[in-house]
Amino acid sequence: MKLLTKLFTLIGIVVVFATAGSAVYFQNEIRSMKALDDKAASVYLEMMQVLFETGNAAEATVWRVPLADGVSASDADEAMKSVANEHNIKNVGELPLSKQVEVMTGKPYRTMKIYMFCDPITATRMLDYSDAFSAYLPCRVAMVEDKQGKHWLYTLNMDLMIHGGKPLPADLKREAEKVKEIMLDIMHRGAQGDF
Repeated sequence: MKLLTKLFTLIGIVVVFATAGSAVYFQNEIRSMKALDDKAASVYLEMMQVLFETGNAAEATVWRVPLADGVSASDADEAMKSVANEHNIKNVGELPLSKQVEVMTGKPYRTMKIYMFCDPITATRMLDYSDAFSAYLPCRVAMVEDKQGKHWLYTLNMDLMIHGGKPLPADLKREAEKVKEIMLDIMHRGAQGDF
């Protein structure tokens, strides 16, 4: 019994020292984590869950919505443009990539089209905060026909940009959240063919 007591005491001492040593060793990381947005941990946890499920880092950083049954690519195209106009967000460009592939190869390719939407004022405020946000601009929605013929709408998961680092200034955060709501509205109503 004395041997068992000594063994547990030794294990307890090792655990205490290991915990204290880890806290000292990782103190800068712990301090940095505390400085992040309150939702950062949940954003990264959700991304990790998708990564573990799919093994695909790109899938972990996007939102996707299937086109509803009976909604054609053309219906979704019109609906997204209409919803963007309703929200006064600019359609600043479209890349009909599948058509370009057809021209270059002479063979048809499944639907692949990128839509670019932008609120120029919010974009400049994001750039004033950090030039790195330029990589997120303009906001994009991709319409992709999967290999089974089903159409999907994809966009970047904006929570990473909004909540993944130190808290954005309150006014900028409100604007970014509004753009997120608009992009999700464009996608969801586009997927339903809802003008």
